[in-house]
Amino acid sequence: MTITNDDNDRHQNQCEKMEVNENLRSQYTIGSNDFILVDEVGERPKKNVKEKFHELSTCLNKNSKTVFTYKTITKRLPILQWWPTYTTEDGIGDLLAGITVGLTLIPQSMAYSALAGLPPQQGLYGSFVGSLMYVFLGTCKEVPMGPTAIVSLMTYNTLHGLGPVYGTLLCFLTGVIQLIMGVVGLGFLIDFISGPVNSGFTSAVAILIVASQIKDLIGVKAAGTTLLDMIISISKDISHYQLGDTWLGIICIVVILLLRRMALCQIGPKDVNEQTTFHRVMNRSMWLIGTFRNSIVVIVSSYVGYLYITSTGHDVTSNDLPPIPFKVVGKIPSGLPEFDLPKFSITRDNGTTIGFFEIVSSIGSGVIVLPIIALIETISICKTFADGKPVDATQELLATGLCNIGNSFFHAYPGSGSFSRSAVNAASGVRTPMEGLYAGILVIFALLFCTPYLYYIPKAALAAIIVAAVIFMVEVRVVRPIYRSKKSDLIPGLATFFACLVLPLEIGVLIGIGLNLVSILYHAARPKLLIEVHKTRDGINYLMVTPDRCLVFPSVDYVRNLVMKQSLKRELPVVIDCSHIYGADFTAAKVIEMLTQDFSKRGQALFFYNLKPSVVAVFEGVQPKGFITYYHRHDLDRLFQRWKQQRQQIENASTE
Repeated sequence: MTITNDDNDRHQNQCEKMEVNENLRSQYTIGSNDFILVDEVGERPKKNVKEKFHELSTCLNKNSKTVFTYKTITKRLPILQWWPTYTTEDGIGDLLAGITVGLTLIPQSMAYSALAGLPPQQGLYGSFVGSLMYVFLGTCKEVPMGPTAIVSLMTYNTLHGLGPVYGTLLCFLTGVIQLIMGVVGLGFLIDFISGPVNSGFTSAVAILIVASQIKDLIGVKAAGTTLLDMIISISKDISHYQLGDTWLGIICIVVILLLRRMALCQIGPKDVNEQTTFHRVMNRSMWLIGTFRNSIVVIVSSYVGYLYITSTGHDVTSNDLPPIPFKVVGKIPSGLPEFDLPKFSITRDNGTTIGFFEIVSSIGSGVIVLPIIALIETISICKTFADGKPVDATQELLATGLCNIGNSFFHAYPGSGSFSRSAVNAASGVRTPMEGLYAGILVIFALLFCTPYLYYIPKAALAAIIVAAVIFMVEVRVVRPIYRSKKSDLIPGLATFFACLVLPLEIGVLIGIGLNLVSILYHAARPKLLIEVHKTRDGINYLMVTPDRCLVFPSVDYVRNLVMKQSLKRELPVVIDCSHIYGADFTAAKVIEMLTQDFSKRGQALFFYNLKPSVVAVFEGVQPKGFITYYHRHDLDRLFQRWKQQRQQIENASTE
């Protein structure tokens, strides 16, 4: 029985069955709207097919009009928001930031491309189109689109050495999946990757990246997708160890770390206003030198390689390796890549054709996991530099997806926003996403005029750039705060960390997500119940049971068993406080029906307090016997009085 104004007629019949007088019944049917969410109350008029079709067409027409409003267009093309107020100072700041990021991007993109198991030029191909597109589509000025360490390693584990054609198709599919996620609003899936899982994944990836670069640091051939595979592969070719690569790699790592430290150092007073001109000039100079550390190392090591190669008289146009103590990048095609669609079918040397679905099958589950990881990286950067402002995750999904689709037309592999370059961007004084234009132009300049000089870059120098960048990604410092906050959160984090080391990365991530889902489902299936003994004004003791969340099929049996156990143990009437129950399903309704039947058979009172009308409708759909709700606390006294009278009548009838 529901005691509300909205269902007066229906519940009057139930009150008559309880033989309640007219005045008392009118008091029962007066509910308090202070505790009711008025939704889904009353029967809605039925509509025929024609009316439903007209309603749908009206809704589509209204939505189509809102798509092309100025507000929506500026939201999906963020450049229209900041371009009208773009100033000369903004242009200067973006120019300096773009040049700084571009000089960092060129060596990094080549190094990350090698990490992905692809030619160095493919990293450069993915460094200018996405940067140019993000100028128009991006919402975060600090995000520099292009190859990153995490996505490159994921690409390597996904492709398994299949080659550049597969890498380009993977870039296209990554962009399409990201674009679809943005259009249909699936960005919430990223929320299922918790902080501990993300930290465990990032730390494992950092260790795997370092392990994957050992082969270039010691001059051997190796492959593998897990830590154990890499170690075994390196040990098999350790006899071809080259001392020149090792010494050059170690020196480059030390120099990069020292220059990185230099960028963080300051001389003079900490307060900028108290510094002299000499102090400011020196601090700015040290910061610039430290920021350009990757470019400095590449230029100097390339010059060393040039001196070695020219001294031997080696022909750089040949396909033979130069006879020097360390390995170099070798020939890189000059000029910009041709505009071309990704290959959806590949013809083998024997004349057979590999279809699209066979290509996707060979790529595996990484085609689904990689886009999500790339989005996490980009959105994490946006949140880091948001300064308390809301992040438009949907727009970032659309922007990242379109950038990857655009990159795939120029033979690139997947990319996203880079943490290391975003820090450089912010420190360089970036004003708007326009910096991506200047960074992209710098990459285009390098492809047009600098490719002959890229031949001399030592592979050990590129490996040193990667190692020096990722060793700081191992998030050891988060372990103690997680332990102090909630120890159980370490379980998915550590499980993800070790799973990513010993298993393929996509499986390791899925294990971490799975553990998070298990934790969520466990808490959903085991709601907290507050059980207290209360007393009415007439001195009747009863159990007040208060669940802290909705009743759905995983949890309702658990709640029923606890209610039954406590009611049998204490032999008291039970009141279930439903103030926190905002939803229920059919399974919950059936269990409530059984619960009311059990109480009715025992002659034990069971009442539901403050149950939302939408939930009442769900429960009443199964027509439970003895289902009584109330909304005023003083109504409970009357309900108990009537219950006592009924019990007394039953006892008298049984004695007679």
